[in-house]
Parts: sequence; C-alpha cells; structure tokens
Amino acid sequence: MKNRIMVAVLSLSATALVGLALDESYTSGAIIPTRGDVPTLGFGSTTHADGRPVRMGDTTTPTKALARTLQYIQADEADMRKSLDGVALHQAEYDVYIDWRYQYGASRWRNSSMLRELRAGNYVAACHALLEYKFSDGYDCSTPGNRRCMGVWTRQLKRHAQCMAAQL
Repeated sequence: MKNRIMVAVLSLSATALVGLALDESYTSGAIIPTRGDVPTLGFGSTTHADGRPVRMGDTTTPTKALARTLQYIQADEADMRKSLDGVALHQAEYDVYIDWRYQYGASRWRNSSMLRELRAGNYVAACHALLEYKFSDGYDCSTPGNRRCMGVWTRQLKRHAQCMAAQL
C-alpha cells in the first residue's frame, strides 16, 4: 500500500462518491429511511442546497440529487480536513470516513472515537471504532435477522472491511 498522505491534500474519490450514492440509494421523494430518522431525499440528503431541511412531500431528480450530494460533500470536506489537521491517511481511509460523516454528520464526527484514534495515530483502532456505530433509534442493528435497520449494520461492516484493507 502507498504511504499515507496529509489529509489537507485529499478529497473524496470519484469511486467513493459513486459508492456512497449506491449505498444511500436514490429516492425521488422524501422518505424516512429508518425509524427515528429525519426525512431524506435523493441520495440521503437531509437538507436542500439553501440549508432548508428536507420535509415529507419534497421531490428531486437524479441529476439534482447527485449535484446536491457532491455540493454537500465539497462544502463539508473543509471542516473534515480541519478536524484532521496533521493527520495522514490513505485515500481509501479518507473515503471511508467521509462516507461515515455523510451518514452520521459533522457533530458526531467531531465527538467520534474514530477521530480521537486517528489524531493519536491509531489507524487500526479507528477502523474498529466504525463498528461502534450500529444503533438506530436505540436499536442494535447488528442483531441477527433484524428487518428494522440491517442496512445500518451492513454498511458499517463494509466500511470496516474497506478501512482494514487499507491497513495492509
């Protein structure tokens, strides 16, 4: 694996953007993806470009939804880089953490064990910390056979596997 590089020069890869869009799944109309969640639209957007929250009944098109997702990520990356000032990552690690942050938000990222571990240089521990985020509305989504939020858990397993692959 190539050497890690400073986060200041990284940005979300095109491959990761496509993966994020596939994981989020497109919806033309606002939905509530899991019990206790807020309405999302397009590729999981919770807000419109002007900052208004998505409301039930809102609609979009695939082109507008992808543009909104990219706009959100590009705006969010400056804060992500700031939070990781002085940290070096592989592109694959950066992509995983941006994807996580897109789902869970900036405030959860700033308080996450992943961020603490990355700042300490504990890359494997940061990967393992991804598995702590397995709850939705207080329910453990890793419960075998659950039909309530299995996607939350399978997405974490996928992120963990991608993160661990970058450690080789």
